[in-house]
Amino acid sequence: MSKPFYKNVGPSQPGSQEIDVPLTAEEKLRKEVEDLKRQLQEQKGLVGGSSHAALARPWRPSSVTIWSLFLGAAVLIVVGFFAGYLPLQKRKTLILGEAQDSEQALPRIEVIEVGRSSGQSVLKLPGNIQAVTEAPILARADGYIQHRMVDIGDRVQAGQTLAEIDAPELDQQVRQAKAVSQQAQAAVQQAQAALEQALANDEQGKSNLELARITAQRWNRLTEQGIVSRQENDQYQAQYQSQLAGVQALEKAVAAQRSNAAAAEANVASAEANVARLDDMQRYRVVKAPFDGVITLRNVDVGALVNAGSTLLFRIAQTKTLRTYINVPQTNASSIRVGQSARLNVSNLPERSFTGTVARTANSLDPNSRTMLVEIEVPNASGALLPGMYAEVDLSNTRADPPLLVPGDALIVRADGTQVAVVGADNTVHLQKIQLGRDYGDRLEVLSGLRQGDRIIANPGDSAREGVKINPVAAAEKASGQPPQKGDGK
Repeated sequence: MSKPFYKNVGPSQPGSQEIDVPLTAEEKLRKEVEDLKRQLQEQKGLVGGSSHAALARPWRPSSVTIWSLFLGAAVLIVVGFFAGYLPLQKRKTLILGEAQDSEQALPRIEVIEVGRSSGQSVLKLPGNIQAVTEAPILARADGYIQHRMVDIGDRVQAGQTLAEIDAPELDQQVRQAKAVSQQAQAAVQQAQAALEQALANDEQGKSNLELARITAQRWNRLTEQGIVSRQENDQYQAQYQSQLAGVQALEKAVAAQRSNAAAAEANVASAEANVARLDDMQRYRVVKAPFDGVITLRNVDVGALVNAGSTLLFRIAQTKTLRTYINVPQTNASSIRVGQSARLNVSNLPERSFTGTVARTANSLDPNSRTMLVEIEVPNASGALLPGMYAEVDLSNTRADPPLLVPGDALIVRADGTQVAVVGADNTVHLQKIQLGRDYGDRLEVLSGLRQGDRIIANPGDSAREGVKINPVAAAEKASGQPPQKGDGK
């Protein structure tokens, strides 16, 4: 057996030692080639020194050398066979065995456990802030603006004077109405006097009638006794009838005078009512604030002509308390109740939030949008909120029975409905129909068809079939948890 080859590494200095390092295969081959060249040169030198005849004869290997080379080649072939072919076959056999085992093994599929959503219901919707009370101030008298005391942005108190209107025509109408009222009162006095006179005449006529009646009765008895003639009796009887007709006429005159007096009194009442109306119109010349608030619109200036009932002077809004209207989707309408707390945020005040209360609901849905109108009252003592602002309203509340949640990727939508692949206790797949609720984008609420703790396939594909056994593997994602913090109203 040949001696192994080594090479010396390190400096050759006095007192230092060289380190023998085994040579690589390439270095060994190069070393052998150099040794053969050196031996060949040494042989050539020996032959040249002996004779030219020996140098002329060619070198031929002996049989021993040939058999040694053949035996070395055979040993190399055997060693290569055992070093390369056998490990390759062993590795191939191992790979085939693993492939057969993987084909016979159950498929490994990720499953998740169905859980409930958070007990906190999150609902964020856009809303418009408006004043609780807002009223336009219109002119009630025709004329010109004589004085204007306020402008937009001014805060006013109830009863405060906002403007004064100069109405000379109204002054003339007031004077005319008062004169008509005085005439009506004079007519009433005349009617009362005529009524009194008619009553006096009626009393006198009744007295004369009574006297004529008594006289007629006396003459009638005297005529029956034959004391007086019938002619004289008929005369007194005619006087009695004449007095009776006169009394009836007087009574009708009294009734007519009473009617005239009542008409005169009605005219007086009408005239006084007209005067009162014009007096009210006179008071409308001074425009006053109906309630505490802020002037949001000023539409006139001094000298402007205004017409009663048609000219808008100001607009006033009460801002101590504001109201916000939102449209709640049908899926959340049943969870909104009067008195529920709400939180408002506006974009220009990101560091602040305002608390409000649900004041009232429409208790009906708009058939076009399928939403319910809800009014939220928000105190605004500081005046930070302004009517017309856009706000984001948070109606989050605590739910006693949170719904189940499943990922959107776990759904199987087919012709017979929406399903999920439920994995039973024996690791058998069962396709279960479910009823969905709110959609949070990547997660959905399940109203029926599942129970808390059920295992479902996280991302079912074509391999999710009824009755198939699988090897379940817990997925990293959980089906329970808080839904996304969005206010899209889905």
